[in-house]
Amino acid sequence: GILAALAIPRFMTATTKSKQSECKGILKQIYTMENTYRQEHSTYWGEGLVASRAAQNTLDSIGVEIATTARYTYTITTANASDLLVTAECDDLDTDAAIDQWTIDQNGDLKCVIDDAVAI
Repeated sequence: GILAALAIPRFMTATTKSKQSECKGILKQIYTMENTYRQEHSTYWGEGLVASRAAQNTLDSIGVEIATTARYTYTITTANASDLLVTAECDDLDTDAAIDQWTIDQNGDLKCVIDDAVAI
């Protein structure tokens, strides 16, 4: 019983962290493609757009594909000539009520705003 009490929370944390890799990869891809777009058009693209498994084709214009199995919703919060902020949020990463939220900005700074793995 003691071993289970110690092992199960660690296993759940590891599982949640592995699920977060989806978000990190897609945010980095959006960042790369937004910078490519900015080089050609002198501005970032898509302010206010939301992409998710229900809206997979939203980011097709910059070459980012969202899978039908995506856990996160990706929102281009800010996109103008000098600033970019993309937010990824998942409200069902594991069995608790906590959300998981990440951002990436025009400098490529990837940050975990709310870490669901810690909330376990």
